[in-house]
Amino acid sequence: MKPTQIEHIGIAVENLEESISFYEHILGLKCYAIEEVKDQQVRTAFFKIGEVKIELLESTDHEGPIGKFVAKKGPGLHHIAFAVENTNNALKEINAEGVRLIDKQSRKGAEGLDIGFIHPKSTGGVLIELCNKA
Repeated sequence: MKPTQIEHIGIAVENLEESISFYEHILGLKCYAIEEVKDQQVRTAFFKIGEVKIELLESTDHEGPIGKFVAKKGPGLHHIAFAVENTNNALKEINAEGVRLIDKQSRKGAEGLDIGFIHPKSTGGVLIELCNKA
């Protein structure tokens, strides 16, 4: 498994609209998509800078993954996502190496990507997402 690029950087926020305003008005970036991913209990907003995307994540449920993250750590950097050719194959390869995974099989994420997460306890504290276009 070899990542092909950084796909996006995920940032947990408390208020999506306020955060979009900052990225647009202060940084001069353009939000090109807002999407709700119901099974992950999150609303997302995307920006592109060069070839990398910024994904803002607002919880739709305090008991969801982003809600719990913000309650525990506050808003901020949540994850880094790497593009791979095939998320399921990458997860299988990593699992065979004994790396702790959150997802043993890919699932659907924002923008229709197949996604899977590597547990931060196996990565030096960084939540890593692997993804590919379905």
